Amino acid sequence: MRKYSRFGLYLLDMDGTIYFENSLIPGAYEFINKLKEENIPYVFISNNSSVSKSTYLEKLANLGIPCSEDNLFSSAMAMGLYLKENYLDKKVFVVGTKLFKDELLNYGINLVDDESADILVVGYDRELTYEKLEVACRLLDGDVIFLATNPDLVYPLKNKRYLPDCGSICNMLTVATGKSPKYIGKPNPFMIDYLKKKFGVRNEDVVVVGDRLYTDIQLAINANVNSILVLTGEATKEMLEESKVKPNYVVDSIKDLI
Repeated sequence: MRKYSRFGLYLLDMDGTIYFENSLIPGAYEFINKLKEENIPYVFISNNSSVSKSTYLEKLANLGIPCSEDNLFSSAMAMGLYLKENYLDKKVFVVGTKLFKDELLNYGINLVDDESADILVVGYDRELTYEKLEVACRLLDGDVIFLATNPDLVYPLKNKRYLPDCGSICNMLTVATGKSPKYIGKPNPFMIDYLKKKFGVRNEDVVVVGDRLYTDIQLAINANVNSILVLTGEATKEMLEESKVKPNYVVDSIKDLI
């Protein structure tokens, strides 16, 4: 494997790669501190849009992982930036958590709770109600812009257990209305394009480390950067063999990168 210090920017998935729920994956602490000691930039990139930036910072701090605002970029933040850059004058209805809405408000997004919205945004909503789905369907029966944070079908828990994620919620809406969203988070290269400019790095110096083929590894492919698949989350060796999406490297766990 290419020596870790030759990469100029590590983009690290969190759920299934760094931790499960409130437990660090063995080796994650040592690997992050090795990067920090060697002054190698790293950013945690997550498709989980159910929480805000401050929630992530608090969680990582509680786990003992060094992280500042510069080390964090989530699909919720990416959605806020995308809306600010393209639709700041539009009204937005959100199928998402209160913390996701709070994150969007930080970017000056005009949120509404009714069918006057110009844009429907869907995230990983752990506060989902049928009423939200009804409003979303009525909006999609019209001519609204349909955006979503991430296509992940499931959210990983310990012991190979899962919950429905944003992609599953969007699939319900697609089946009901025939409309499909544009996803802003992984694997859309929007997140990497933003971070490359921020850190001033070239494609060949960037590596994505994650546990999902169709988001993390596909993101690296879409952005033309390097990728490392870890087998501590959703992807298995059997899934990798059957998939057309192939990473540059495969390791059992992030501890193998130390």
